Amino acid sequence: MEAFMKVKANGGSNGVDGISINEVNANKRKYLYPLWNRMASGSYYPKAVRRVMIPKDDGKKKRPLGIPTVVDRVAQQVITTELETIMDKQFSANSFGYRPNKNAHQAIEQCRHNCIKYSWVIDLDINGFFDNINHELLMRAIKHYANKKHILMYVERWLQAPVQLEDGTMKVNQGKGTPQGGVISPVLANIFLHVVFDKWMEKNYPEAPFERYADDIVIHCYNIKESLRMLANINKRMNKCMLKLNQQKSKIVYCRRNQKRQPPFKPRYQKFDFLGYTFKPRITKGRGKFKLGFTPAISQKRQTKMAKVFIKLKIHRMVHLHLSDIAVILEPKLRGWINYFGKFRKSEMRKVFRVLNLRLARWVRNKYRRFRKKHWYASYKQLKQISVDYPNMFIHWQHGFLP
Repeated sequence: MEAFMKVKANGGSNGVDGISINEVNANKRKYLYPLWNRMASGSYYPKAVRRVMIPKDDGKKKRPLGIPTVVDRVAQQVITTELETIMDKQFSANSFGYRPNKNAHQAIEQCRHNCIKYSWVIDLDINGFFDNINHELLMRAIKHYANKKHILMYVERWLQAPVQLEDGTMKVNQGKGTPQGGVISPVLANIFLHVVFDKWMEKNYPEAPFERYADDIVIHCYNIKESLRMLANINKRMNKCMLKLNQQKSKIVYCRRNQKRQPPFKPRYQKFDFLGYTFKPRITKGRGKFKLGFTPAISQKRQTKMAKVFIKLKIHRMVHLHLSDIAVILEPKLRGWINYFGKFRKSEMRKVFRVLNLRLARWVRNKYRRFRKKHWYASYKQLKQISVDYPNMFIHWQHGFLP
């Protein structure tokens, strides 16, 4: 029941059986009691995983997302909770992804501090990580830390479950990959990279700090020679563990934070993205003085993605609604974005909210006839006056992003 409440809170769509979370919630005894009975007796077998293709951040390519049935997600949550209690003590302090009392902001904050101390960064990108996790190596890693028969048995069954493609055909397991979208996938990914990367780094490069959030990894180095050697050795390590680094996206970045001291050559990269933030040289103010720092702020990719959401919502056509109704519709998205991307250098979000304010000005122009034959700035001026009269209407207005 506790596992189901977590699955219900996370939401999500139906699996191959078409049964929704609301249907399970309406008749818990029908769906959850048999699951408990089968899991307790060892006779539980998961159904196929439904695969859907979702667009990546660039909007051009797509990545697969596996959606297990609601009942299978509940079963996975049961084992995930048990695995987390065993593994959380073992995980590295530099691992922040999908762990209790750890979050992305802590990883970004640690990365920011390390960028002040170290001049070079290795930005790692693993090619199709979730699709290429080797099952044999993964099971060996789990056996080493959590040698309980029921955990090993059910993890193996989930890994071997077939995948239903979008055209309805079934794809048989190929001995690798854990579906992104499954409840247990993040924990399995953490266990795998804990052995493959974290422990290996602590053994071979104890002096090099790093931050890892699932498969997003950033490593800090003092000089370029050390960075090149380390990247070559990491590449060998990944190949040995049946993984490949994306050579186009994995790069060595110079953390330029001083105008005078620079390397004797021109670095190819002077910025990198980590967890939706871009780290790059920026003017900062400290102790009353302006200086060049290397700080995080919302990335351009995320800003573009958020602007596309505003355009897709077609706010300017919601003329049947009042402005306060639009504010209610946008509130959950805006609050979530500001809470996450406003943690570091919130002022960089002004470009995104300028797009939103322009969409709202178009709404004013479409809503009131007197603005239709006037210059667009007349409607924008009216929106300005509304923001002065009702500064708390929109969440972004409350944070100072007024028209």
